[in-house]
Parts: sequence; structure tokens; C-alpha cells
Amino acid sequence: MPEHQERPLILLLTSHWVSMLGAALVTLAGFSWLFALPANIRGHAQNPYIGLLLFVAIPMVFFAGLALIPIGIILAKRRVEQEFATLPDRHAAWRRAGIFFGVMTAANVLIGSQLTYRSVEHMETVQFCGQTCHVMNPEFTAHLLAPHQQVACATCHVAPGATGWLKAKMNGTKQLMDVVFNKFPRPIEGGLESNKLVSSAATCEQCHESQVFIGPELRTITKYKDEAANTRTETVLMMQVGGGRFGGIHGAHLGPGVHIRYAAQDKTRQTIPWVEYRNIEKGVTRTYLASGAKPDVAGTLPVFEMQCADCHNRAAHSFEAPDRAVDNAITTGRIAPDLPFVKKTGVELIKVNYQTDEDARQKIPSSLANFYQQKYPDIAAKRASDVQAAGNALLAIYQHNVFPDLKVTWGTYPNNLGHTDNPGCFRCHDDSHATADKKTITQDCSACHQSLAMDEASPEILKTLGVAETSTGVRQ
Repeated sequence: MPEHQERPLILLLTSHWVSMLGAALVTLAGFSWLFALPANIRGHAQNPYIGLLLFVAIPMVFFAGLALIPIGIILAKRRVEQEFATLPDRHAAWRRAGIFFGVMTAANVLIGSQLTYRSVEHMETVQFCGQTCHVMNPEFTAHLLAPHQQVACATCHVAPGATGWLKAKMNGTKQLMDVVFNKFPRPIEGGLESNKLVSSAATCEQCHESQVFIGPELRTITKYKDEAANTRTETVLMMQVGGGRFGGIHGAHLGPGVHIRYAAQDKTRQTIPWVEYRNIEKGVTRTYLASGAKPDVAGTLPVFEMQCADCHNRAAHSFEAPDRAVDNAITTGRIAPDLPFVKKTGVELIKVNYQTDEDARQKIPSSLANFYQQKYPDIAAKRASDVQAAGNALLAIYQHNVFPDLKVTWGTYPNNLGHTDNPGCFRCHDDSHATADKKTITQDCSACHQSLAMDEASPEILKTLGVAETSTGVRQ
């Protein structure tokens, strides 16, 4: 192309240092996009920081460059007009410049659309939410153990529609600023605690219909005693899940026409002094007050409409209790059940207040090994591999539930499902929440489950069902 034909294009791109910077950024991002095209096609990077670079940083550089080019041209408008006035054929020059920018705009739209799509997609992945931001490591780690580990974060934490997406990104931006300026709370607040949890109707109930009847379900809870033999016991429950018009747990709380509101005295919603039950279909309304609560307590505390997440508050981020976690590890074979006092010693070791994760890494396995060397030297010598495996399993349990740098420890995040490790159901079903005419919220066990065996060494019901050797300790 002759010099006088190249000159308009060069002039537009170099008319101001701002446009030159923009052209450089677009070029850099464009070539980076081509270099990373295989990863863009897959839409996933193994390393979370590589993902941040590919799917967030490169798009930001690209669009920043595109914005700077016209800004620079506008800032140098007078110079551009003067230069174009000296050209022999101004109309042809403007035409060629228009064609050039038209072709480049089409290319930029193609690249930009891919960058935008991959960027939005990546920001809704578990990798971005849980690994890119280190403060979410506890929730990310718990997510890997829960039944919803294959469900992306945005599925539950972003409401459907453009409004829900925009609100989530605004909240995310604020959280990012809190992290950048080190203003985030330690520990990170849970969804219910922060009052930013999307309603269950917009999330959980997109997959789980609350009105569907679920028949009775068998549940076994395996435990081991704190003794040398680590005696195994089983509790077998028949859960009355129910649903819809058929009562049971779900029907009583979320059945047709049923609306339950409650007032919470604390941010974690563990203390509930006021409950209102309404059944529109039956025309029933009852107000229950906890013992000692004032009648006007609902007017002074936050009031919430009951939803799935009030009980299933840890469905996708379930942390364990020490005792239950060790029981689970023994049941699944990660810890040999015939190591003397392994249950008792294991629970004691993981409940120690270690200052750092590295401190726990060094002390938990070695302390267990030292225990057997001192108390059972024969076992320490003959079964060193089992002792080491048990020590590693205890360390893994600790690392999945305790994060000293973020002040997350045992019990930091209570699980409201059940009532063994945390108050859970008993927050309301304590037989002390009463109406003015002395009707109480029942604490009758049979309202939710039938006990088929309670801490029995070898329950006959499991033999009858043929699951005595396959039952596992199920976490709440």
C-alpha cells in the first residue's frame, strides 16, 4: 500500500498516546487469546490462577484497549482533521479507514464475544469461586465432600434472570474489595448469616420440588465407642420425609397452604424465640413464644419466612463434627477399626488447638505414632503402616474442617439438619415454644422418625434387610 494510503490508518492509531496504548493492549490481548485458544475452547484451566489470567485478565485488557483507541482519536481530533485535510483524496482515505475499522470491529466482536462468554462462564465455576479467592477455601473444601460437589456455585448462589446475575456480581465486587483491603470477616459468614442467600424457591426448588411426596427412608448411623476395642454400634432410623399433603417432615413445614415465619435472635439463627404457623387452607394461625420471650419480640428482631435452607443450610458445604468424622473414617476403612483406642485418641488429636495448618501437619500423625510407641510398642512395630494411614486420615479430617488462618474451627458453621451435633430441629421443637393456650411445638421423636435400633452392636433389623455389613455412618 502506498505511503499516502497507509498514512490515514497510521495517523488514526498513533494520533495520541492513549490510542497507541489501546492498540498495544488490543494486540497483546488478541495474541494472548490465540495462544490460549485450546484452553478457551475447553473453557477450563487446571490452575485457578491460570484461569483467572485467561478468562478474566485477558478480557479486561482486551476491552480496555478497545475503549482507549477511540478515546485517543477524540483527544487528538484537531490534529487528525488537519492531517486528513492535507491528503490528496480525503474521501478515499476516510473510506479506507472505515473499511479497516469495520473489518477490525467484526474481528474484535468475534474475539470479544468469546472472551465475554468464557469470562462470565468461568466466574460462575467452582474453581473461580472457591480456589481463586483463598478466603473461600473452607467453603470450597467442604463443597468437595458434600452431595452437591458437581453443582456449580452459581446454580445455588445466583438467582435466575438478569437481575439475579447483576445482584450477584455487585455483591461479588464488594467482596472482592473487602479482600483487597483486608476487610473481610474471619470466619467468612455463611449464607443465612449474611442474609445474602438466594431463596430456596429460586434455587433448591428448581431441582427439588417441595410438594413431591417422598416415602419413608432408612437411615443408619454408625458409631464407635471410646474404648480399646472401638466397639461398633448402629442406630437405625426410618425417616418420615413425607411431602405435599401427606405430612411427614416436608409436609408439616412446606405443605400446601403452610407458611411458617420465625424471629432469630442471632445472626446464625440458632436462637429462635418466636414462631408463627399459618395454614391458609385450614384457616389456622398459631404464634409460639419460647419460654421467657416477650410477646412483642417479633417486632424487635429480624423475621424470616421458613424455606428449605433453614434446615438444609449445609447441603452443599457440610462440615463435620470431630466424633462423627472419625466414625466415618473408621467405617469407610481409612482408619483400621482394630487399632486400640484409635477412636478416642483420634478425636482428642484433631480437637487440639493447633496454631497453623503446618503445625497440625507435623503433630497429628506423629502424635498418633508416639501414642502407639509408648502404649502399644508391639502394634507400633508390626502395624506401622496402619498407624501411619490412620494418622494421615486424621490429618485429612482436620484439614477438611479446620482452617486456623481464617478462624474456622469445629462448630464454626452449625448444621441445622438433625439435632445431634447442633440444636437443629430443637431450635423450635424443644417443647418450650408455646401458644397463649399452652399448645407447644412438639418434641415427639415419632413425628419425624421411627427408631428401629438405638446404638446396638448388631441390630437384627439390618440383618433382616441384608445391609449389616454395608451400612455407613451418614453425615447430617
